[in-house]
Order: sequence, then structure tokens, then C-alpha cells
Amino acid sequence: MPARIRFQADNDLRRHIIRAVRRREPAIDLRSAQDAGLDGLNDSEVLAKAAFEGRVLVSHDKRTMAAALARFIGDGGDSPGVFLVIPQSASIQSVGESILLVWAASGPDDWRNRLTKIPF
Repeated sequence: MPARIRFQADNDLRRHIIRAVRRREPAIDLRSAQDAGLDGLNDSEVLAKAAFEGRVLVSHDKRTMAAALARFIGDGGDSPGVFLVIPQSASIQSVGESILLVWAASGPDDWRNRLTKIPF
């Protein structure tokens, strides 16, 4: 079985999304910001922690996350990828379906160093 993508939510991601995805697919590895200890970390630190643990970051933070990812990669970092949930008001169902589709139909290397807007 190919490797599955592991996800890391940041502090900006609505918790309802995490709960809905986990409820729909209990086998998915989608960790909350609280479970990862991300409180108080800046974008660069969050990206570094997600990268160290091999997790695609999922965020609503369109204001600063794209620039932080560009800096992270420009400074030699290697990111598993970032999914930006845009707009923030996107339905929980459509965001959850996008995350589950990615999890079921692709592998970790497909998103490396990419910024992807979801839902699709």
C-alpha cells in the first residue's frame, strides 16, 4: 500500500472541518493545531514543524501563509505542501471532500513544495 498523506491543521483552520473529516474517515491522519502544540508559533515555525513531521499543512490563512511558504522554500526548506481553504466560508462538506479526495487518490510527493487552494 502506498504511503498516505498526513495532515496538520494550523490554528486558523475551523475545528468543525477537522471533526467532520475524522468522522467521515476515521483512518485519516489529520492532527489539530492543539494536538500538535502549535499555539503561539508563527507561520515559519508552523511550516517547519509540519515539514519535520512530514505533514501537509491545512490553513485558512491566505493573508500570510503563501508568503511564509515562499520564504521557507527560498531559505532551503522542503515542505510537504500547504492547502489553503479559500474562501474561509467554504462549506465544511466541500472542504472535507477535497481533503478526503487528496488523501485517497494521491501520495505525499504529489504536493511537495506546493500551495494548493481547496475546495477543488
